[in-house]
Amino acid sequence: MSNTVETGAAESAVQDASPTHSTTLGTELPQVNHRAKVLGRAMYAGDLKLPGMLHGAILRSPYAHARIVSIDTSAARALPGVRAVLTGDDAPATPWGGGPIKERHILAKGIVRFAGEEVAAVAAVTEDIARDALDLIRVEYEELPSLLTTDEALAPGAPTVHPGRHDNSGHEIKFNRGDVDAAFASADLVHEATYNTSRQYPGYLEPMVSVASLESDDRLHVWTSTQTVFLARSRIAKALELPISSVRVIQQTTGGGFGGKIVEDDNQLVAGLLALRTRRPVRLLNNRLEDFLSCCTSVPERITLKLGMTRDGIIVAKDVRIVADCGAYSGLAGEVMHVSAMRSDNMFRNPNVRCHAVLAYTHTPPHGAFRGFGGSQMLFALNSHIDAMARELNLDPAQIHERNAIGAGETSVHGWKIHSTGFKQCVANATQAIDWASKRAAPRGPGVRRRGVGMAAAMHVCGNRTMGNWDGSTVVLRVNEDGGITAYNGECDMGQGAMTMITQIIANEFKVPMSQVRLLPPDTDSAPYALGSFASRVTMSAGNAAICASRAAHAKLFALAAELLEAAPGDMEMIDGGAVRVRGGEKSLSLADLAKQYVWRHGGEMLQVSETWDPQTEEPDKDLYGNCAPTHSFSAQAVEVEVDTETGQVTLLDSFLSDDLGRALNLNAVHGQANGGCVQAIGWALYEDLQVEDGRIVNGNFADYTMATAESVPMLRGGFVESMDPVGPYGAKASSETPILMAAPAIANAVYDAVGVRIRDLPITPEKVLAALRARKEQGDAANA
Repeated sequence: MSNTVETGAAESAVQDASPTHSTTLGTELPQVNHRAKVLGRAMYAGDLKLPGMLHGAILRSPYAHARIVSIDTSAARALPGVRAVLTGDDAPATPWGGGPIKERHILAKGIVRFAGEEVAAVAAVTEDIARDALDLIRVEYEELPSLLTTDEALAPGAPTVHPGRHDNSGHEIKFNRGDVDAAFASADLVHEATYNTSRQYPGYLEPMVSVASLESDDRLHVWTSTQTVFLARSRIAKALELPISSVRVIQQTTGGGFGGKIVEDDNQLVAGLLALRTRRPVRLLNNRLEDFLSCCTSVPERITLKLGMTRDGIIVAKDVRIVADCGAYSGLAGEVMHVSAMRSDNMFRNPNVRCHAVLAYTHTPPHGAFRGFGGSQMLFALNSHIDAMARELNLDPAQIHERNAIGAGETSVHGWKIHSTGFKQCVANATQAIDWASKRAAPRGPGVRRRGVGMAAAMHVCGNRTMGNWDGSTVVLRVNEDGGITAYNGECDMGQGAMTMITQIIANEFKVPMSQVRLLPPDTDSAPYALGSFASRVTMSAGNAAICASRAAHAKLFALAAELLEAAPGDMEMIDGGAVRVRGGEKSLSLADLAKQYVWRHGGEMLQVSETWDPQTEEPDKDLYGNCAPTHSFSAQAVEVEVDTETGQVTLLDSFLSDDLGRALNLNAVHGQANGGCVQAIGWALYEDLQVEDGRIVNGNFADYTMATAESVPMLRGGFVESMDPVGPYGAKASSETPILMAAPAIANAVYDAVGVRIRDLPITPEKVLAALRARKEQGDAANA
């Protein structure tokens, strides 16, 4: 990916410690754990081997909806090497949930509600014996009628997926701002259409895995692949009916998460239950087939969108209806739908928006958090809609985005305060890079293979104060007697580079090599509390906390140095190499000298600080109004495709993604995030759809579930717009999720540009393209008859 950088005029509130010192900011850096990973020394949870460790396995329901009549575990228990066989009767009565509604049990109690639900669990001395034991468990089911679509689930009088509920609506969102009806009446063009998005599996390299052990302190220790150690600890404790203090969660090196490893998996809970019952360590590793069954996929949504525009392309009204499918359990799907309903409204100045969104329970595998977190679904609809309306108005869709773009210093329709934006620059960069104007103007030939271009734009948050009235982060720093710096933070690195970013900032503040800073992995016993890696919040919150902690440590160092050098603390400065001197003077004291002196002068207390940074945001009110994010990132993407009209095959020829990330702290990291997000989006656009028939996943393996490969992706091009956000650390914002939001609509718009058919149901498969071409031909023939 190329590195095209445009710098905005805004200045960052938190500037570099000194503009003249050598710094790593804006350079290409490897991840701090890159050598450990490359050399095979990084310890993933699946690599752990504890004395006496057992291996777990899970028996899953083959039915979408059934009553468990009986379970006979006697043969499995009698198998040599088996140490435990547990069913729902052996699990706690307390339900758990990945979101606000607690409705699921660690092992099913009496009823299964999706094919793949956990029914029984085994712990044995080897993994093979554990899996053999699963085959010996005899379960008698009484199959029950299944609700497999949202239309079935929401039909009047439909039986409920969960007893005690009056219907199958798991969550509902309604808002009405401005005068939507009057705005539609004033519009020169009103367009309405329905879009459908598909289920996408996260496809991380490392399937979900946990090792749980009841240690000598009689507490449950869990080493796991997770995006948030503290939310995992809370969920484990509640589900297993344990005091929170009796559970310790340690994040091991994590091989990708993409939202799937936040709080919605049952793996940690089953591992913990088996460890408590056997009083021995238990490793529970999903194989890939099991991970397809147990991991939440992205939330499929049906979006009916209505927009009103003036003839100049100004959006004056928006009305949207969303029906989202959470599957058998709601998890975080309600929060995902919330993002679909609201976030994209804040891209534009339109004051008239209305929404009604409903989340439906079905007897299908659960859906939930996924990179982009609901933004992808709505932005597919919105960008496709804008392209269609632009064509009717004979306008360039890029012009519509630019004319409606919200600006820095403005407040959006939902009360979001925009501190910085490179939105317009992103649109200009992306379209110019693929020669947008000339390619749009070029005639479309009658040949079999036809080319077209399309574009899309997006926004995302950098933090989100909606899960509770806090969105901050804490960093603890300790300066050791040799001048090394040890840092503690509870945010999780799942491969996106959080550990490197925090290390880089601390090293920059102390003006030392990054090798002199050691950030410890998240551990609930030692790290300060943190929410974890989601909502693109870590750079903003933890990055600012790292700056605050570094400068708090400087204050202590300066006070001591001033005493030793007989000067005022305000006259001290940090210099290259990690030393303190009187400003402009020659004599200096190293960090090692000061750290040793500090211990002796403070009764054995080491130089340690703890600082928290919490953004000045607010929880939305009962009408969902409020500035919930500290700042926002923007992106635009333009693509060129070729469509084969005989086979329906869509080939992506070129792509340019322009990302407003505030400031690029580490070029390697932001390139990787942009390219990775773009490729995931290409897969969602053209290939990926977890197919469910009769409630069962039928392509739950990498042989049948098609993802984008190097062969199907062109040389990815792109660049960054550095808007220098006034809130972000050194001006930086997030760079991880906006890149996944645009490829699907950009490709759909390019397909229309090439062959004149609009695909509104993802993925854009050859079969759908051919069907649309046939339908268009039949309509043309009928009109000419």
